[in-house]
Amino acid sequence: MAKARASTPLLTVDAKGLYCSSGNFYIDPWGGAETALITHAHSDHARRGSASYIATQQSEDVLRLRLGDIKLKTVSYGEKFKIGNVWVSFHPTGHVLGSAQIRLEHGDDVWVVSGDYKRDYDPTCEGFEVVECNTFITEATFGLPVYAWRPSSEIAKNIYDWWQSDLERPSLIFAYAFGKSQRILAELANYTDKTVYLHGAVTRLTETYRQQGVRMVPTQNVTDMPKTHTFAGDLVLAPPSAHRSHWMKRFKTPQTGFASGWMQVRGNRRRRGYEQGFVLSDHADWNGLVRTIDETKAKRVLVTHGQSDVLARYLQETRGIEARPLETLYEGESEAESE
Repeated sequence: MAKARASTPLLTVDAKGLYCSSGNFYIDPWGGAETALITHAHSDHARRGSASYIATQQSEDVLRLRLGDIKLKTVSYGEKFKIGNVWVSFHPTGHVLGSAQIRLEHGDDVWVVSGDYKRDYDPTCEGFEVVECNTFITEATFGLPVYAWRPSSEIAKNIYDWWQSDLERPSLIFAYAFGKSQRILAELANYTDKTVYLHGAVTRLTETYRQQGVRMVPTQNVTDMPKTHTFAGDLVLAPPSAHRSHWMKRFKTPQTGFASGWMQVRGNRRRRGYEQGFVLSDHADWNGLVRTIDETKAKRVLVTHGQSDVLARYLQETRGIEARPLETLYEGESEAESE
């Protein structure tokens, strides 16, 4: 690991995003950039408008699906390359297919931008890799001690049991179309080989996962079924944006559930109008955040989106780390997320 932090920050925030002047590139810019390094393909991190993009090979299909005809260079995890005066490499985060943290090395200074990450097992993507650094930019979507996750295999069994408990009605699970839905489909394969029906937004992304060899239960697009099909006894996956939409008129008196980390807090399920909540997140819980920061051995931590103030203060008081919030336009896990 690097020995000391340079006096001039390797990354700064400007109107377009996280900027590295030594390499003349941005990481996950929210404004159009000449060169954009992308941690993953969720819409708050990968946006249209940049001249060229660099991302992992595993994320290419989803990025092209979302961003269209872009100039894209792909790299392997761990591959080290130079941009300007900065050595760059991408490393797995365990968030979604192709997600990466980005390591920057300039002289003796090493920074890591986490993007979004989790420490729990996920059969659909490569697990998180600890990368030691001087400065760590971390997310804090679920940066409160109340957030503590159970294994996703256990949650999938809960979903399966809930589905099987009422076979006279359709069972609708709302989960983010990119990442969360495929994780559920992969974990369900341990309990059933029944077909699960998908909203169109989930179908397109699930196909990219299958093309990369991810094992999941059989799936079928809802719109491919005849109008006489009632979906009674079927499980259906859809993005949160479809909840209470015209699309739901296809299903008669369904039971509904929402898979999200926000379901950890009592009352969220009822306020959001779901019958059942399943606590499942593709972001690190409190212990995962603290554990990761400890393992990076970073002496300086910048905390973005989520409970940034709480986590920064905790690190200052218990670890003696130089930590502070960093204001960005990243959103973390949003109920409105549909991609």
